[in-house]
Formats: sequence, C-alpha cells, structure tokens
Amino acid sequence: MALIPASWWSGYTPKRIITIILCIFAVMISYADRSNMSIAIVYMAKEFNWNHITQGIVLSSFYIGCLTTQVIGGVLADKFGGKRILGIGAATWTLFTLLTPISARVNIYCLILCRICLGIGEGVTFSSISSLITKWFPPKERSRATSSVVVSIFIGMTIALPISNMLGSSQFGWESIFWVFAIVGFIWSVVWQFYGKSDPRDYSGISKEELDWILESKSSTYSEDNFEHYQSGSREYIHKIPWKLIFSRREVWAILLGELFNSWGFFILLNWLPIFYYEYFHVNINLIGYYTALSYFLYIIMGFTSGYICDYAIHQLKLRVLTVRRSVNLIGSLGMSISLLFVSMSKIASFYYYYDC
Repeated sequence: MALIPASWWSGYTPKRIITIILCIFAVMISYADRSNMSIAIVYMAKEFNWNHITQGIVLSSFYIGCLTTQVIGGVLADKFGGKRILGIGAATWTLFTLLTPISARVNIYCLILCRICLGIGEGVTFSSISSLITKWFPPKERSRATSSVVVSIFIGMTIALPISNMLGSSQFGWESIFWVFAIVGFIWSVVWQFYGKSDPRDYSGISKEELDWILESKSSTYSEDNFEHYQSGSREYIHKIPWKLIFSRREVWAILLGELFNSWGFFILLNWLPIFYYEYFHVNINLIGYYTALSYFLYIIMGFTSGYICDYAIHQLKLRVLTVRRSVNLIGSLGMSISLLFVSMSKIASFYYYYDC
C-alpha cells in the first residue's frame, strides 16, 4: 500500500491528523494551566504575604495529584477509551483552574486541595494520549506523533507565561490568569466531545482507505495469531507485557534514573524561575513571564534540531544508535548542570558588585 494514499490529495483530511492536533492542543493547555501558577504566585505572594515555604507547598501540591493518576490513567484509557479519559481529565483540570482564585481567597488549605485536584485531572493526559496514538497511528508514524506531542509542552508554556504576565499586570489582576485559561480549556473540551474518538473505527467520517492503512500497518507488527484475533472483531490484541524482563534490564533503570534527575531540574525551573528572576535579579514583575518563556522557546528550537542531528549522525555518519543516544543525553544533562552553576555564580558576582558599589 502506498505511503500516502492518492485520495488524500483530493481535499480529504486524515482523521488521525485531526486527532493528533487535538491532542497537541490538549497538552499545550495542560502545561499552560500548570505553569501559569509560577507567574501568578509572584502576585499572590505579595497580596497574601506568603513566604517561600508556603509558595513551595502551593507549587508542589499539584504534583501530588498528578502522581496519583499517571499510571492508572493509561489503564483506564485502554479499558474505557482514550477519548473518555482525556475528556474527563480536561474537564477536571479546567474546573479546578477556574476555582483556583476562589479557593485562594478562602484559605491556603482550600488552594492546596484545589491544586491537588488540578494535578489529578492533568495526570491522565499523557497516558491517555499514548493510548490514542497506539490506536490511531501505524508504528512507522508513532515517533513523529509522539514527538509532536512532546514539543507542544514547551509551545504551551512559551505562550502561557507571557500571557499570564500580561493578565496578572492588567486591571483584572492575577485572578484573570485562571479565568482566561479555564475558558480555553472549556472550549477545547467541547470540541473534543465532537471530534475526539478513541478508535479510528468509531470515526464515522474516516475514509475506508485511511482506516485500512491504519489497521493493516498495525497488524503487520503482530504475530499471525494476533492478527487473526484482531480480524475476528476484537478491539484488543492478545499480548503479554514481560514486566519482569523489562525491570531486570539495566538499560531500563538507566533511562528511569536519567529521566528522574532531568525532571528534577526541569520542574524546579518550571516552578521557581519566575520567582528567582523577580526576587534575586530584580527583574520587573511585568517582564518575568517573557524572560522565563525565552528558555522554553530555545527548548523548542533544540527539540526540533536535535532530532535531525541525531538522524544525520546515525544515517549519514553511521554512528551507533546507542552512542548517539548516550551522547545526546550526556550533553543535555551536563549542559543543564553547567548552566545552573553559572547562574549561581552570576548571582554571587552580582551580590559582591552590589555591595562594592
């Protein structure tokens, strides 16, 4: 079968493209709703006189909720469908984004509970989208679909941070940050109910050619028995995941530990960088969102270019895949570590400069 069926050039939009675009917007909104607090809390801390400990508790409470649903979200998505779980998750985080200003004015405990519930809603995002990608995309297209979703994380934050700064500095105050993003989340939820589908066979407008392309490409990766089972009408493949074998591999633990330490730095910067700019470098409060967004804009550029560089190294320079992957992870980890050291040194230098003058 041709890679791109001829009928696609006649104005037909592949339904899996619509699905992945909606997933991309879901991730953008999700990360916008979690990152806008890092800007809003600068204004909130001034109004409510919060110290750093209180700010840290508010910021970290989101991840308590997020942690509880990340794994179970995938299980639920496989059982009940990615559309339903992602839709429920989006409705949940949209509701608690809207309730954030109200809960903050009640008391700090209500705000913490609200952030935990927000995290519970957002925790299912990636696991349900992974389920959708598995159902909608042939194996040869999944890497591109997944990378598009990952890059949308930083697009969402790059857009959300300056907008949050503008809203927080406006006459409507920091509360408007959460109102505006809640409206955006509500609009996406409505669109998702009409155009989101858990399985390509549930999409009434999908062409037979695209559906055959998806199913035939997927079935070729499974054994003949599984293929026969799939053709018989079942929506699930028979396969057993070798969990014991997976977790006995040192490569798996290397990836997990690498992601752990990478996430440590990433989420510290996500939560505390605006506060750091404001309190330690005395950046104008109306500009901290732009300064913070610059980091994620560069992240987007490197996210796109690094993929091409890796492909060039593997296919043109004939380097081993393992060597390329190790090198990229090493450069990324060391780069972040060295950069953070330079930031701390620049703060020390500015401290001595301030008092010497």
